[in-house]
Amino acid sequence: MTASRLFTRRLLAAPLGLLLALGLAACGGNPTVPAEERFDIPDYEYVIGPGDTMEIFVWGNEELTTTGIVRPDGKFTTRLVEDLPAAGKTSTELARDIEKAYAEYVRQPVVSVIVNGFVGVPEQQVRVVGEATQPASVPFRQRMTLLDLMIAVGGMTEFADGNGSVLVRNYNGEQRAYDLRLDDLLRDGDISANMVLMPGDIVIIAESWF
Repeated sequence: MTASRLFTRRLLAAPLGLLLALGLAACGGNPTVPAEERFDIPDYEYVIGPGDTMEIFVWGNEELTTTGIVRPDGKFTTRLVEDLPAAGKTSTELARDIEKAYAEYVRQPVVSVIVNGFVGVPEQQVRVVGEATQPASVPFRQRMTLLDLMIAVGGMTEFADGNGSVLVRNYNGEQRAYDLRLDDLLRDGDISANMVLMPGDIVIIAESWF
């Protein structure tokens, strides 16, 4: 079984809403991405997600400085406080929470949280499923494009129908499906098929029938 097919099977554990969106997109005949969405660069603030690697720095108390990974349950343990909720917060918000917790042990603690490894929450990831060489969830970054995403997943398999692929997107609270031209972009070098991505985008790379 190819990696792309194995990854697609794992979608059986996905929320019902996502599965319905994938089924809708697979029907084809969708519009192309309108200009206002192709070049709309979202203004967003990164929030911590399970799997993120962090460094907790406590000014003047080097012995309390520590590093670690946010657990799958979204919590993080420091050298003084256990099970601090971290997922869904910015690094600044988490730093203030740690300062409050440390105030019981340290006089006027000053804490900085540095995120070194990025996974992010699902709402701030971009997913690629289907006939990608390495289907994956990729942390969104500012000004990320479709071409950037395809490079991150190693392009398409030989069985892919790039121009039959689909983008599923939530835009202004509305779920939409758009046709993509991945063959034109990756195989023909048509840069007009490129576009800016948004957090939460799902790219479904279709399989060719011949």
